[in-house]
Amino acid sequence: QVQLVESEGGLVQPGGSLRLSCVTSESIIMLYATGWYRQAPGKRRELVATITTGGRTEYADSVKGRFTISRDDAKNTVYLQMNSVKLEDTATYYCNAYRMTDGHYWGKGAMVTVSS
Repeated sequence: QVQLVESEGGLVQPGGSLRLSCVTSESIIMLYATGWYRQAPGKRRELVATITTGGRTEYADSVKGRFTISRDDAKNTVYLQMNSVKLEDTATYYCNAYRMTDGHYWGKGAMVTVSS
């Protein structure tokens, strides 16, 4: 089992910034990929950003140029820096890890609300 513990989300104004973090219970370099997904009320969970052990990143088109995913291997932590947030970024953000041996693991989620 891989435990994922996210930082708390929060309330942020449109155009503002917020950083989410997620600590993994297993050495992050042993995980093929880590990342973030989000789910807005009434909508399906969607990919936000992922990063592989090799450092390859992938972003949803809706966040490209605004969000940045990064990883600190020494701290077993993956980050999501959210800049220039929009109302439509409001969602619960879930940390995700993919392990080749047994698949996906999820955090409990962090609520992010963008509102003025």
